[in-house]
Amino acid sequence: MSSNAAHSLDASKSRSAVELAEELGPVFARRAEQETNEDRFVAENFSDLKAAGLVEAGVPAELGGAGADVDELAEMLRTIAHYCGSTALAFSMHTHQVAIPAWRWKVQKAAPVEPLLRRIANERIILLSSGGSDWIGGSGRAEKVDGGYRITARKVFSSGSPVGDLMMTSAVLESEGEPATVLHFGVPANSPHVKVLDNWHTLGMRGTGSNDVVIDGYVVPEAAVAARRKAGEWHPLFQIIATIAFPLVYSVYLGVAESARDIAIATAKRKTPDQHAIQLAGRMDTELAAARLAREWMLAAVRLNAPSAQTVNQVMMGRQLVARHAIAAVEYAMELAGGAGFYRATGLERRFRDIQAARYHPLQSGPQAQYAGSMALGLPVDRVY
Repeated sequence: MSSNAAHSLDASKSRSAVELAEELGPVFARRAEQETNEDRFVAENFSDLKAAGLVEAGVPAELGGAGADVDELAEMLRTIAHYCGSTALAFSMHTHQVAIPAWRWKVQKAAPVEPLLRRIANERIILLSSGGSDWIGGSGRAEKVDGGYRITARKVFSSGSPVGDLMMTSAVLESEGEPATVLHFGVPANSPHVKVLDNWHTLGMRGTGSNDVVIDGYVVPEAAVAARRKAGEWHPLFQIIATIAFPLVYSVYLGVAESARDIAIATAKRKTPDQHAIQLAGRMDTELAAARLAREWMLAAVRLNAPSAQTVNQVMMGRQLVARHAIAAVEYAMELAGGAGFYRATGLERRFRDIQAARYHPLQSGPQAQYAGSMALGLPVDRVY
C-alpha cells in the first residue's frame, strides 16, 4: 500500500460513515449521469466504498470496524441514494448482512458471529444476500451427503453479485416423515459450483447487479450450517433479520425520493410558479414528510433491541408507508417539473424508475395487511409472510 493510500485510510477512520458517503456522493452522481449503459453494475462505486472503509462500517470497533449503529448506517445509505439509487440499494444488501451479526454480537453476545465480522473488517469482503428468494418459505434444495449437504438452488435478486465474495443463503432439506427444514450457510462466490447469470435487465435500479445466482452441487459441511429452522414459519432469527434489515433498505428509497424532490424544486424555480405548481410542491413535500416519519418509526423499532412479532409488525407497517409516500412524492416531482422531467438529462426519470422497486420487497401490501390485521385481532402470525 502506498503512503498516500495509507494516509487516505487513516483519514477515513476519523470521519463518520455519513460524512464519507457525502464525500463520495458527487462522484457517484457524475457516473450515474454519464453512464449510457445503465445495466452495467456500479463496480467503480463499490471499489470506492471499499477503499473508504464503508464495507466494514457496521462491524463493532472492537472487531476492527467503525462501530456504526443502524441509525448511522441508515443515514449513510440515504445519503448515497441522493446520488445513485443503484449503488445505495446494492450496498444496503451488504450493509444489512453486516448489521445483523453485529447486533447479535453486541446485544446477544453471540460468539459464533465473531469470525465473520472480523473477516469483513480485515479482508473487506462483500456479502451477498439472496433476498426475496430466501424469505420465510426458503428456496433451493439441500440433499444430505457424507459430511454435509449438497446444494442445488437458483437465487434471484442477488444484488452486488458481480463483486460478491460470500453469499449468505439457505436451502430446504426435506426428510421423509419430517417437516421441511431450512438450513442457513455461506457459500464462497468463487466456488466452481456457483455461477452468476447476466439477467438483471429491469425497469429501475439497473446498476445493482441483482442477477440470479445458480448454486449447483456445492457441498456445505455439517459444521458450516449456521442455523436451522422450520420452513414456512417465522423464527426468532427472521424476526431479527426483518427488524434490522428493512429500515436500512427503505432508507434508500427515502433518499431517492428526496433527491427527486430537490431536482423538481430546482426545475420549477426556473420560471415563476403558478398556483398549480405551488400546490404540487406542497403535496410533494407532505408526502415526503410522511415517508420520513415512517422511516423514523422503523428505526425506533430497531432501537428497542428486542426483535419480536411486534417489532416486525411495526417495521413492516413503516416499510409499506415509506414505499407508498416515497412513490407518491416522486410522482408529484415528475408533475411539478413538467415536460423537463421527461428528459433523461434532468435526472428525474431515473429516480422515477428506481423508486418503483420499493413495491417489491417483503412484506408486500397483501401479506403486510394480513400480518397487521392478524396482530390487531390477536390471531397467529407465524405463517403470515
